[in-house]
Amino acid sequence: MARPVAFPERLIEQKERDMGVSRWTVCLGHVLDAEGGYVDHPADPGGATNMGITHKTLARWRNISPWWELEKSEVRALGRSEAAAIYKALYWDRCKAGSLPAGLDLAVFDYAVNSGPDRAVRTLQALVGVTQDGFVGPITLGEIARRDTRALVEALCDQRMGFLQKLSGWASFGRGWSSRVARIREAALAAIPLQSTTQPIKGADDMSFLDGRKTYFVAGLMLIVGLAQSFGIAIDAFGDYSGPQLIMEAFAIIFLRKGIKTDLGRA
Repeated sequence: MARPVAFPERLIEQKERDMGVSRWTVCLGHVLDAEGGYVDHPADPGGATNMGITHKTLARWRNISPWWELEKSEVRALGRSEAAAIYKALYWDRCKAGSLPAGLDLAVFDYAVNSGPDRAVRTLQALVGVTQDGFVGPITLGEIARRDTRALVEALCDQRMGFLQKLSGWASFGRGWSSRVARIREAALAAIPLQSTTQPIKGADDMSFLDGRKTYFVAGLMLIVGLAQSFGIAIDAFGDYSGPQLIMEAFAIIFLRKGIKTDLGRA
């Protein structure tokens, strides 16, 4: 009996695209494959996990405090749909992965799952030379749009490996971590050619009109909305950015207007 043909990674990605599978679904699949099922390794500080969701994360997701009040059996019984919802809200959306170019979305998302969203985002921001505030906003997206995606994926994976090698758990988990990062790097790089060269990154063009007085008008509006949302007044005009995020972006736009205009002129 003939063995089935093994499709190259990028052909599989292309098939998924042709079938209308979203980048979120593709990236989630990679993460779930890497995380596996239920484990409770004594050397793992996360304790019992299922599909990568730790005991503590699941308890907090379900608003159970203190977290150890949640029975460990609940971790074992965790379903895929709830795990996906947790990954979407706490990692994918938190990193604005849906606004990143194909390939980089997976590299950032998996890094966030493995080492925390804040570290993943700050590492990315350091690579593109923007303030490392841990939030992906218009300024960060604008710089990402002007960089080579392949180079960013390579650099991000290199930085991730450097961080992992310094952890105390490297002796126990280093081999698995290395294999995981290598697989994610390969899948991320394979997805990059599928990105349209004419399609702008979502959010990157939000600053294309920031010239002259318009800069201060938009920044002022962001500041007002940010303050309002900080005081509990929900305003949907700026998407799912929180009040503090909008305030920080407003000040960044005001103080960096000259540099922004120069960069946009070269884009």
